[in-house]
Amino acid sequence: MQILTLSAKQLGLLVILLGFHVASFALDPIYTDRKTKSAIGGYDTVAYFTEGKPVKGSTKYTTTYQGATWRFSSQENLDKFSANPEKYAPQYGGYCAYAVSRNTTASIRPEFFTVHQGKLYLNYNKGVYKRWIKDKNKHISRANKNWPDVLE
Repeated sequence: MQILTLSAKQLGLLVILLGFHVASFALDPIYTDRKTKSAIGGYDTVAYFTEGKPVKGSTKYTTTYQGATWRFSSQENLDKFSANPEKYAPQYGGYCAYAVSRNTTASIRPEFFTVHQGKLYLNYNKGVYKRWIKDKNKHISRANKNWPDVLE
């Protein structure tokens, strides 16, 4: 009998990939957080563009877009989103952009993001973010080919 041994790095990647596989059952066009039931875990998508960082949204400023609830930190940001949701909504429905580039889906953590060429990309965790950022153009190209078919 042969025993398979994995390094800590290999084991970590395996866990991430298995997490992607499990998360692939989420078929909604917009990823919503289980806890908040909101897109981007209740964070204000406009703030990524205007403040360059994740900012918690409020239940006071909400709208519905593509079947999901979106929260904003101010009426101004809600108005900006309402006027042009395609400009501010994250790519790939808010699913992890790296996962979509690998032809699967995964949840995200709002603090791991990139605004690149006027578009918002979110990632699963810090390790995935580091992989994403190393060659984001390649990953974007792959993810664009996979989206939205990856939801099927």
